[in-house]
Amino acid sequence: ENIECEWPLFWTYLILDGIFSNSPEQVQEYQEALEGILIKQKDGIRLLPELYSVPPDKVEEEYMNPHSVERIPMGKCPLKWGQSLYILGKLLSEGFLAPGEIDPLNRRFSTIPKPDVVVQVSVLAETEEIKELLMKNSIDVETVADIHPLHVQPSRVLSHIYARLGRNPRLGLTGRPYRRIGVLGTSKFYIIRNTIFAFTPQFIDHQQFYLALDNKMIVEMLRTEIAYLSSRWRITGRPTVTFPISQSMLTEDHTDLDPAVLATLKKLQDGYFGGARTQTGKLSEFLTTSCCAHLSFLDGKGSRGMGQHYEENDDDDGGDGYVHELRCDDEADDLAQYLDHLLAHSAPKKTKHQVGGLGRFKAVATKTKEMVSLMNKAQDLNIHNVNMYLPSKLFRSRQPSLNLNLPEPSTSQEAQSYDVSTAFESGIPTDASGAVDYKALVQLLRDTKNLQDQADILYILFKDKGMEWDTQLYGKGSTVRSLLADLYEKAGDLKHWGLIRMISGMLKKKVEELDSACSDLLAHQKHLTVGLPPEPREKTITAPIPPDQLSALIDEASDNNISVAILTQEIMVYLAMSIRTQPGLFSEMFRLRIGLIIQVMATELAQSLNCSGEEATESLMSLSPSELKNLLHHILSGKEFVVQRSVRDGDAGVSPAISIHHLGNVGATKSERAGISKLKSDMKLGVRAQSLDVESIDIGRYRLPSVESIDIPDSIPVTKDSRHGQWLRRRRLDGALNRVPVGFYQKVWKILQKCHGLSIEGFVLPSSTTREMTPGEIKFSVHVETVLNRVPQPEYRQLLVEAILVLTMLADVDIPSIGSIIHVEKIVQQANDMFYKDQKDLGAEDHILEKDPSTGVCKLLYDSAPSGRFGSMTYLTKAVAVYVQDFLPSGACAVQ
Repeated sequence: ENIECEWPLFWTYLILDGIFSNSPEQVQEYQEALEGILIKQKDGIRLLPELYSVPPDKVEEEYMNPHSVERIPMGKCPLKWGQSLYILGKLLSEGFLAPGEIDPLNRRFSTIPKPDVVVQVSVLAETEEIKELLMKNSIDVETVADIHPLHVQPSRVLSHIYARLGRNPRLGLTGRPYRRIGVLGTSKFYIIRNTIFAFTPQFIDHQQFYLALDNKMIVEMLRTEIAYLSSRWRITGRPTVTFPISQSMLTEDHTDLDPAVLATLKKLQDGYFGGARTQTGKLSEFLTTSCCAHLSFLDGKGSRGMGQHYEENDDDDGGDGYVHELRCDDEADDLAQYLDHLLAHSAPKKTKHQVGGLGRFKAVATKTKEMVSLMNKAQDLNIHNVNMYLPSKLFRSRQPSLNLNLPEPSTSQEAQSYDVSTAFESGIPTDASGAVDYKALVQLLRDTKNLQDQADILYILFKDKGMEWDTQLYGKGSTVRSLLADLYEKAGDLKHWGLIRMISGMLKKKVEELDSACSDLLAHQKHLTVGLPPEPREKTITAPIPPDQLSALIDEASDNNISVAILTQEIMVYLAMSIRTQPGLFSEMFRLRIGLIIQVMATELAQSLNCSGEEATESLMSLSPSELKNLLHHILSGKEFVVQRSVRDGDAGVSPAISIHHLGNVGATKSERAGISKLKSDMKLGVRAQSLDVESIDIGRYRLPSVESIDIPDSIPVTKDSRHGQWLRRRRLDGALNRVPVGFYQKVWKILQKCHGLSIEGFVLPSSTTREMTPGEIKFSVHVETVLNRVPQPEYRQLLVEAILVLTMLADVDIPSIGSIIHVEKIVQQANDMFYKDQKDLGAEDHILEKDPSTGVCKLLYDSAPSGRFGSMTYLTKAVAVYVQDFLPSGACAVQ
């Protein structure tokens, strides 16, 4: 005891440390010290023993005079761990190895102070018109055509490219699984067959998920990604983000940029955005300072380049060039043909004499054939906004659509508003037998101009006939899927978020980073639940799972309600974005219950807008992604706020605009303090007449999916007293978010040591857990939460938390035990009875003291402040004192 062994192993580490830190003195010092304790063999080899220790017969002498006894080698000799590090140190110090060869990730530089990462941002205009608009705002950019010989492609193409890594049909190797490429991957230049490629970030692809249809959301995601690059970039060179400006980023009249996008571009030019240093410029200017990767696995065996292969041998796929290298089985590879076409088209051609007559016609026909083929290959790879990446006037026109009879973009705002909100009144056509007449339904789809009606009809066809049923609306190939995809584009142009979410659910659109968002939340030690309580409907996620399984779990927990499932994905992404940038919002929260969060959001809208639960859920579905994220952020922040309708310029008839205000010190917003509540209510009536009103179809089984399956608690009646309902609302929010007071779980651990357990609604938290887990262990916190989460009502759950908090005060009292199993719900019921009696004695009327039928607790108690004469904590303290009075020390102040 108290005599430590000495381990030579650590001197070998100090030798390596000296080499890594470029300190020859440190290396020499420990090498000389190590030479004196190595055991030399007859053949001259030096061995490193495991340890040096005091011999057993000299222990007493060492106690008498510490460090006076000579240690002797003991344990293994050599210790392979130490011997290998010793040999490694010798190889490094004598120059046979370089530090970079054993540390390819450069981890040895992690402790060295480095300058801040500068994120380079290159803004590209989709068209010359957008370029001119940016020039008017003093923003100098290039178009895709201007950056030749560089090529810009969407991140989807890079995913397809990496899926070819390691592919070998002869060995039966299919290559790397197709997966999304994150911002770290798209922020490099890539050399592919001597051609430099840049790739746009994943988050601007609205075809994958609809968040990119909201310009405010794009700006927010750009801010998040740039901040992430600034903190996580470890590669040589600076990260380069290619940010394209497309038609969807303009105002509705296409005369200027969207204000949010324009403000972001200005901030990027200022050199500081989202907490990161930025530098804007042209792609060609960033070549020398950026990270560049060479994808050598795409190099073909032949000497000819991609462009030559297609230019010289247009119809022959049997050459030994790039296509042959990437061919899978006997079919030509779509990606290979796409890139070959791309490079063949953009490669500089030799100057030729002007050709007239038939020769010129053939040349134009060949050019058109090449470009159409290139567009087809792009669509095979699901690259939808082809005109952004292919610099040709051929693609300046709108993409061919399925010609659904929809409002034209030039239609006035009033007509658009009418088309969007008109009800589907004609009913479902039926035949003589009463069954649905699908031919007549398809004809109705052809004739109607109403966006909502078209969605209603397509939903019927989707449920009854399936996605691949051919409507033959415009000949063969007009499947339900293709019509829905076209309707998705139209709804996206009109920013009709309720329809966008519904169609996304039918098309099974998934956020590509959904599994990444889930993993981010789990990495911050937060468990997730999807679906509404109780179990088994509410599913818990405690470990990362593959994307397909995660999507299936969300669908199952949502009872196959496609709108709820798509909203769950959206909320999960927002939670991950928030926890990356503001982890403090999630303090004292170990389980994020997404189903309850959606319910609370709908409840907030119902209460603030004074509308029914059905109207509130429809309003929730119609919020833009940025508004939904803003609402979620305010709920997470724990600050008091109020939601109001506001008149939004431009698209007020499409989806209701929501504005969120922080409450002032007196519990009212600035507008209410200014005395314009009546004006606000008048505006509310006017806007409600224009706002989205999704009506159901006559037959019940065809009712469109909505959030109506979520049970919204009764909204709190609005009175002139703005404080009415404030504490009930706060308890609902905290209960839904599983937010508890600081140190709550440690206090629960202490109280469990003085009783046999805590019983909550029949579920017992036994005292034995204190012998298995420590107070600060996350496993213990999750265990307590699991018992609390058995309570479905968030406000009742929070009242139980308050009761337990009062109980924990007894943990510091000098009492050996406070009973066997403590029934927390009985303490709450006793406090409720005391509260009810006092209120009755004061003359309160019965309707004020209405009780919650599911728990029997007065709703007025839910809405009571914790402190004060009639505060909830006052009655809970009295109830605890009565409940445990038999175990308290005798005396006059026992009950007190």
